[in-house]
Amino acid sequence: MNNKHHYVAIMAGGIGSRFWPMSRTAYPKQFLDVLNTGKTLIQWTFDRYEKFIPKENIFIVTSEEYVDIVKKQLPTLPVENILAEPSKKNTAPCIAYISFKLAQKDPEANLIVAPSDHLILEETKFQNIVERALDFVSNIKSLVTLGIKPSHPNTGYGYIQYEGLEVASGVYKVKTFTEKPTLEIAKTFIESGDFLWNAGIFAWKVSTILAAFEKLQPEMYELFENEKENFNTENEKQAIQKIYPQCTNISIDIAIMEKAENVYVLPSEFGWSDLGTWNSAYDNMEKDYLSNAVASDNVVVIDATKCMINAPKDKLVVVQGLDDFIVVDTKDVLLICSKEKEQSIKEYVAEVKRNKGDKYI
Repeated sequence: MNNKHHYVAIMAGGIGSRFWPMSRTAYPKQFLDVLNTGKTLIQWTFDRYEKFIPKENIFIVTSEEYVDIVKKQLPTLPVENILAEPSKKNTAPCIAYISFKLAQKDPEANLIVAPSDHLILEETKFQNIVERALDFVSNIKSLVTLGIKPSHPNTGYGYIQYEGLEVASGVYKVKTFTEKPTLEIAKTFIESGDFLWNAGIFAWKVSTILAAFEKLQPEMYELFENEKENFNTENEKQAIQKIYPQCTNISIDIAIMEKAENVYVLPSEFGWSDLGTWNSAYDNMEKDYLSNAVASDNVVVIDATKCMINAPKDKLVVVQGLDDFIVVDTKDVLLICSKEKEQSIKEYVAEVKRNKGDKYI
């Protein structure tokens, strides 16, 4: 497979608020070793793509404030491949930015867009599926997304419904996208058998996604189009500073994928988790004989079961008598929260912000 026209954009601008208090605005979860593996999530992601995409074709799109962290954590990445966004505008502007930049550099470019903080356990399977997606998009003007075969009716994910007829090896036409459903609706999705979880990993030819922006987001397209001569020059930063304040804050799903006609999906299984919550971290960690997942070398557990415990190495933490709890200790915040309330952590963060300001956010 000739991969000199294959590129990856790893999106690393989010703040991961459901992983508070470990994930903070100044140092969010993609830069943390959430699972206690010895590597941060962005390092795992970079390593995964580097196996089959040339390093100089891997780009990280992140907030200006995180550029130094990226440089430090990915020392082998060419510095000019770190794209700094002046403000958080969701995924559509971020994808328009990298697409216009690549179109100026390589009109034949095919692009994978991926989050920086997902877990993928079966990397060979993953590589095969991504290569199949790239092969499809380089021959057919299409927007492709990877859909995960669901294992249970999860209400935290978006869903993709697809048509039964295969259009190419393992590729199907998308019928509908659905935002996070209620439990009842999620159950009917699973039973019907034609729904997948939306993994937020996309593949397309850069020329195809730009045509979709021109048609479906003409205002945003024009903002970038007017400045395109400045991409890959010393004026790029200035151009982006000019464009971003005028961009709508909108996700690629709502801006393009839900509206476009030429959207396809590859139903996939490669040990995926979006690691969106402490429970998803718990699910993917080794447990002790009482089903506790402990991400620290300095925790003593007594009569506690099914807990997710994360603590600093230099602090002794003793947990007794808790059942099904999340315990996260950091240098300045301790969170003790029932596992079933983990979807409310965002609300607790908002409550902290109201009462204590931004100091702990």
